[in-house]
Amino acid sequence: MKNNLNSLGINKKTKDTVVVVAMSGGVDSSTVAGLMKKEGYKVIGITLKLYDDTKQVSQSKQCCAGQDILDAKRVAHKLDIDHRILYYQNKFKEGVINNFVESYLKGETPIPCVQCNQTVKFKDLFMEAKDLKADALITGHYVRSIFDGEKNEMYRAEDHNRDQSYFLFNTKRDQLNFLRFPLGNLLKDETREIAKKLNLNVADKPDSQDICFVPNGDYSSVIKKFEPKAFVKGNIKNIEGKVIGVHDGIVNFTIGQRRGIKVSDKDPLYVIKIDPKNNEIIVGPKKYLAKRIINLDNLNILCENYEFNEKVYVKIRSTGKLIPSKVELSGLKAKVNLMEDEFGVSPGQACVFYQKNKNGYKVLGGGWIKN
Repeated sequence: MKNNLNSLGINKKTKDTVVVVAMSGGVDSSTVAGLMKKEGYKVIGITLKLYDDTKQVSQSKQCCAGQDILDAKRVAHKLDIDHRILYYQNKFKEGVINNFVESYLKGETPIPCVQCNQTVKFKDLFMEAKDLKADALITGHYVRSIFDGEKNEMYRAEDHNRDQSYFLFNTKRDQLNFLRFPLGNLLKDETREIAKKLNLNVADKPDSQDICFVPNGDYSSVIKKFEPKAFVKGNIKNIEGKVIGVHDGIVNFTIGQRRGIKVSDKDPLYVIKIDPKNNEIIVGPKKYLAKRIINLDNLNILCENYEFNEKVYVKIRSTGKLIPSKVELSGLKAKVNLMEDEFGVSPGQACVFYQKNKNGYKVLGGGWIKN
C-alpha cells in the first residue's frame, strides 16, 4: 500500500524509519541531518575520514579534513543524534588518489569527486548503511530525485548553479533507489537559512572549493608526493610538429590549458594534445580544440536504451552547458555526435547524458571520455 508513504517515499511511519546521513561537516549535509531529525526520523550520522591531514590541508577550503570532522561531531551533538566516524584512508587512497595520479601520468584529466562517489561514498558507505539496517542513505548533494514506480530517477537540481548530478552519473541503480537528496529543490541561500533556524554552528561556513586531498588546488604537489619520477622533461611541439619549447612533465598540463605553457606565438596557444607515449605536449590555436565526436567507454546507464532515440543533451564538464547530441550506444561504449562545437574535451573526464521531460532534465547515465 502506498497511502502510508512518509516524506522519503518509504512505506513506514517516520519514527520507525532509520536513515543514515553522510555528514561531511559542511552546511549542506548538516542541514540535511537537522531536517531529518526535525521530521522525526531515527538519524545516524556518519562522517568519513578519507586521508591524513597536513597543515596545508587543514587550512584549505576542503571537505573531509580534520576541522570538518570536528564540525560534524558538534552538529551531531547539537541535534542529539548518533554519530560515527569511519576511517577509510586506505580505501580512499586505493579507489581515488591512485586513480587520480595514474590518470595524469596517462595524459588524462581525472575527476576524483566522481571516483569518490563511485567508491567509498556510494559503495562502501552504502554497504555500511545496509549493515545498520537503515531504510535510506541521505546526502546533501544538490540533485533532485523523483520516483517512477519503484525506480528513483535522478534530475538536475532546482539550483542549476549548484547542481551536482554530473558527479553522480556513475551511481548504480540499486544505490540510487536507496539514496535520498532532500536539498534538490532548494537554493543554497535557502539551505543556509534553514541551518540558521536550526541554530547549527556551520550555517555560515564557507563552501568547500578544492579537491579534498589537493591543498589549495596544487595537484602537481600531490603527484610529486606519490610519483616523484613523473616530472620528466620533454618537448613542446606546434601543430606542424616543430619543437618550440621544453616542458617539465606532462602532468603539469591539461587539454585546453592556455596559461603556464611558457611558449608564445602571434596568436594565443592552447594545449591541443598530450602525448604520454612520447612525453610531448602539442600546442596550437584555439580552433584546433573544437570537437564534434567523442568516444566513451565504461558506460553507466540508468534508463532504457530506447530513451536514446529521443533528443539527448550531454555535459562534458561539471560547469559546462548542456549540448544537444546524438548518442550511439554499443555495449559499454558510446559514440557521441555533438550538434555544435565544443572546446577543451579531455580524455579522463566524464560525459553525462540528460533528457528533458515535464519534470526537468533527467540523468540517463554517462561514461568516460576515451578520445
